[in-house]
Amino acid sequence: MEHLELFFKSIFIDNMVFATFLGMCSYLAVSKKVSTAVGLGAAVIFVLAVTVPLNWLLDQYILQEGALVWLDPAYGVDGAETMDLSFLSFIMFIATIATMVQLVEIVVEKFSPSLYNSLGIFLPLIAVNCAILGGSLFMQSREIPTLALSLTYGVGSGIGWFLAILAIAAIREKIRYSSVPPALRGLGITFIITGLMAIGFMSFGGMLTGGDEEPKKEAPKAEIKKEALKKKEEIVANNTKEIKE
Repeated sequence: MEHLELFFKSIFIDNMVFATFLGMCSYLAVSKKVSTAVGLGAAVIFVLAVTVPLNWLLDQYILQEGALVWLDPAYGVDGAETMDLSFLSFIMFIATIATMVQLVEIVVEKFSPSLYNSLGIFLPLIAVNCAILGGSLFMQSREIPTLALSLTYGVGSGIGWFLAILAIAAIREKIRYSSVPPALRGLGITFIITGLMAIGFMSFGGMLTGGDEEPKKEAPKAEIKKEALKKKEEIVANNTKEIKE
């Protein structure tokens, strides 16, 4: 259930585009056609699914304070030579992301030259896509406890970004034939639609918040009647005692 909850939360509630507005440059530039949006979205899913778990391992076993205890107990939190390499988080995370993006670029160019040409400069720019780096930084700040959960979070975040760019690409293909006012054509109407979609995604905020409190158990009717009868007997006994006195 923890994996399922994190998966749906990263897609709908903490959506990279509609909740935090990360990755907007690629989202706006490559969303004119559904075909290119699908290709870039799939690449983002792959990069997030690989880099978030890899950066989790880097954070747990190299970057955190005392993480190098597996090398030498002296490097632990209570050791004489405590090591804290958290200041290298940005450099290490970006290096991991750039490596994986380079791998994706090579694979796409080899097996789908048409998609590689249609994506153009935005495929290598995944390396500086703030949604990709944001996934690793959110993983670090939220202190995701296990490697499996970090993988779930990476895949969910990628699918959330993929759904966002796929939805806006489908809408932009349709409104191309609509009578949009001249002042709003292009990015103007795109920003408006993105804002409306973000408001719509806010409705998912209560999807995983119910059922946390256990329902209060009502006392059986027999016990309630027994307690009421006992109180009546006590009152009668007290009254009888007062009358005798």
